[in-house]
Amino acid sequence: MLHLILCWHFHQPDYRTDQGYFLPWTYLHALKDYSDMAAHLEAVPGMRAVVNFVPTLLEQLDDYAARLEGGRLNDPLLARLVDPDLGRLSREDRLALLRACFHLNAPTMLEPFPAFQRLRELWQEAGEAGVDYLSGQYFADLVTWYHLAWTGETIRRGYPLVLQLIDKGSGFDMVERQALFGLIREVIRGLIPRYRALAARGQVELSSTPHSHPIAPLLIDFQAAREARPELPLPESPGYPGGAERARRHVEAALASHVERFGAPPDGFWPAEGGVSEPALRLFSAAGIRWVASGEGVLRNSLKSAGLDTSRPCQWLCRPYRIGGADTACFFRDDYLSDLIGFEYKSWFARDAVRHFLHSVEDRYHYSPCEAPVVAVILDGENAWDFYPYNGWYFLSELYHALAEHPLIRLTTFSEYLRGHPEQVVELPRLTAGSWVYGDFTTWMGEAAKNAAWDLLCAAKVEYDAVLASGVLSEEDVRRAEALLRSCESSDWFWWFGGANPADSVAAFDRLYRAKLRQLYAALGRPAPAGLDAPLCRGGGPAEAGGVMRRGG
Repeated sequence: MLHLILCWHFHQPDYRTDQGYFLPWTYLHALKDYSDMAAHLEAVPGMRAVVNFVPTLLEQLDDYAARLEGGRLNDPLLARLVDPDLGRLSREDRLALLRACFHLNAPTMLEPFPAFQRLRELWQEAGEAGVDYLSGQYFADLVTWYHLAWTGETIRRGYPLVLQLIDKGSGFDMVERQALFGLIREVIRGLIPRYRALAARGQVELSSTPHSHPIAPLLIDFQAAREARPELPLPESPGYPGGAERARRHVEAALASHVERFGAPPDGFWPAEGGVSEPALRLFSAAGIRWVASGEGVLRNSLKSAGLDTSRPCQWLCRPYRIGGADTACFFRDDYLSDLIGFEYKSWFARDAVRHFLHSVEDRYHYSPCEAPVVAVILDGENAWDFYPYNGWYFLSELYHALAEHPLIRLTTFSEYLRGHPEQVVELPRLTAGSWVYGDFTTWMGEAAKNAAWDLLCAAKVEYDAVLASGVLSEEDVRRAEALLRSCESSDWFWWFGGANPADSVAAFDRLYRAKLRQLYAALGRPAPAGLDAPLCRGGGPAEAGGVMRRGG
C-alpha cells in the first residue's frame, strides 16, 4: 500500500500598517481560495489532507472578520465596495482603484466575463487622460466586478446572489454592493470554524509555521546559507542579533496562536519555505514538534554531503528521517509531483491531469524499497488556482474523488503515518541546511538587495535590544514592539528583493517592508535611519498578474 500525504500551505504575510491594510490579498484569497479548499474537502468525506496555517494569516482573518462585523474597515479596496459616492473620488484615487481592480490573471478571472472585459476596454480607450470622464457608476461596476471575479467557484455555486450579479452585468446599486459585502463577511467569518470542524471529523490535520514565517535557520545563523552554497555573499552583519532566541519566540507564538484558534497545539510544522537546519530542528524538537517537512533539494544535498547515491530520489523520498539527535521527524516533498499541481496542470483538461497524476505517483513509487512508502505532496494552497479555469474546481473535484476511491493509495497525514509506522523513520547522517527552493537559501539571501534588507533588520534589532534593556517602554509598548519586530522578520520581504520578480510587486513589498521598519522605530521611540527612505530595489522583471507571485511551498 502506498501512503500519500497531500499538504496545502496557507500563507499571507502581515499586510497591516498604521494606515490600514497595505495590500488586499488576505481577504481576496479567503473569498476565493481558502473557502473553495474547505468546500472541496467537505464534499468528499473520504478525502484526507494536511492544512498548514501560518499564524499571521489566521490573525488577519480574525481581524477582517471583526472589522466586517463592526463596520470598522481599514482595507481601502474593500471599503470602496460600499462607498456611497464613488463619483467623488479624486483623480489619484480613481487611478489607484483602476490599477487595483485590473490586477488579476485576466485569462481566467476577467476574460470569461464580457461585462468585466468591457470595463477594461473602456479604461484602455479612455487612458489616464480620460479618467476624469469615467462615471461613478463605472467605478461601482468596476469594484463590484473585481470582487465577483475573486469569488471562489464553490461560492458561485452556493450563493445565488453571485450568479444574479454576474447575470446582471452592470448598473450595480448600493443595495447589491452591500449584499455582496455581507456575503464576504459571512464567508470570512466562517472559515476558521470550517477547518476546525474538518479537523474534528478527522479529515484534516492542522499544522502550523513559526509565527510570522521567518527563515528560522537564517535567524539562528547566517552561515546556514553557505551549507548548500559555500561561496554565497552574506550581509555585512555577522549574524542576526539574538537570532536563536527570536526563532524560539516565533515557535512559541505559533503554538499559542494554534491553541487559541483550534484548541490544541499542532503536532507539526511546515517551516517557512521548508527552511531547515540542524539547529532549527533541535529548536522544533525542544518545543515538542513531532514532525516537520522540507524540500526534496534539501534531502538531495544532505545525501550528497554524506556520500550517498542521489540518482534515484524516490528511493530516499519514501520515508521520514531523524537528524542530529532531534526527536522531530523530517519528511521531504516530492518536487516533481507537487510542481505538477502547482505549475503544470493549469492548462490540462481536469480528467487528463488527474489520470496523469495518479499514474505518476504509481510509476515513481511502485518499486519503492520502503516497506510502507510515503509520498509527500506539498504546495501552496492559494496562488496556483488563479491560473486554473474555474479556480481549479474541476481538477480538485476529480482529484479528490479519485484519491478517495483509489484501491492502491492510502490517504494519510504526517502524524497518522508516524503513529502507524514508527519503524519507517531512519537516521540521516547529517542535514545540509536549505529550503524547498533549489535546496538552498538564495531566494532570501545572497543578492545585494536581499543582504541590504537583512542589514537594515539587524540594525533595527540592535536598537530594539537597547531600548528594551533600558526599561523605558511600558508593557503595552513592549508588546507592540515585539509584534512589529516579528513582522519585520518575515521571509516574505527578502523573497521579493533582487532577481527578476515582477516590478510592481517588488516595489509594493519594498515599500511595505520599509514602512514596517519605520513603525518599529516609532514604537521604540527612536528615529528611523535615513536609509529607509530609499527603495532597496530599483529593478524587477515584467509585471505579472495575480495577487502574489506563484509560490509552490
